[in-house]
Amino acid sequence: MVKEATSIPVCNIDTNDLEKCRPAVTGNNPPPPGPDCCAVARAANLQCLCPYKPYLSTVGIDPSRVRPLLANCGLNSPSCF
Repeated sequence: MVKEATSIPVCNIDTNDLEKCRPAVTGNNPPPPGPDCCAVARAANLQCLCPYKPYLSTVGIDPSRVRPLLANCGLNSPSCF
C-alpha cells in the first residue's frame, strides 16, 4: 500500500500542493504556472511567506522565480519577493 506524504499547512498552503507549482519555479527556463498552481497561489497568504523566503531553495524553489509566477497568475507579489 502506498501512503501519501505527510502534508504541513504553511501560510494557507498545503505543502503537498506546492508540487503543482514546482515546474514554474525551478530550472533555467521554467514554463508558466498552470491553473492548478495559480489556484494554490490565490489561496496562499503571500505576506506570510516572506519569513520563509531564505528557506525556499532547500525545498527546490528558486526564490527569484516566485514574483514572475505570481505575476503570471495575475497576483501582486509581497514586497519581500
